[in-house]
Amino acid sequence: MRTLEEAALDASTCTRCRLAQGRTQVVYGVGDANADLMFIGEAPGFHEDKQGEPFVGAAGQLLNQLLSEIEIGREAVYINNVILCRPPGNRDPLPDELEACQPWLDERVAIIDPAVVVTLGNWATRYILGRQISISRVRGQRFPWNGRTVIPTFHPAAVLHGGGQASSQMTALRADFQEIRSALAERPQPAEQQLGLF
Repeated sequence: MRTLEEAALDASTCTRCRLAQGRTQVVYGVGDANADLMFIGEAPGFHEDKQGEPFVGAAGQLLNQLLSEIEIGREAVYINNVILCRPPGNRDPLPDELEACQPWLDERVAIIDPAVVVTLGNWATRYILGRQISISRVRGQRFPWNGRTVIPTFHPAAVLHGGGQASSQMTALRADFQEIRSALAERPQPAEQQLGLF
């Protein structure tokens, strides 16, 4: 299996779908290549397209805040999106665009091998779980997925648009992050750690 850096370099020139024509750059992902926790959003937005990094705008600041509240640094997780390129006008990804990007996401998950995957919003949740479900019905729950735990929650951007810090969605988002922390704490530890050798 190739490294994350090799895969990102390959992805940087991807032309598998029409989104390649309008992007500034591919937004591959950012964070720890050995992270136990991976976040999957929908698609890059305006700022992400310019900077080449996911979740750098207001939604990214909220994500950083939520991570800080459960005592996890942004650098300790891996953050990416279902698709690598910004759709025009931030429209929803089209089915063929999702299909074209699937191998890139599958490879990132395989390389990083996270124990817990958090899907942010409807699109990422439906994509990963393979079901047409509403985020409001499944948020905060745990789902098994390829030997990992998936926890869907609201997309930070949706919370900001829906009333921000004082909203009921924000309260739910905070509760979901506590669930994320619990899931990480409960994950199986390497045998050496269980035996107290480290």
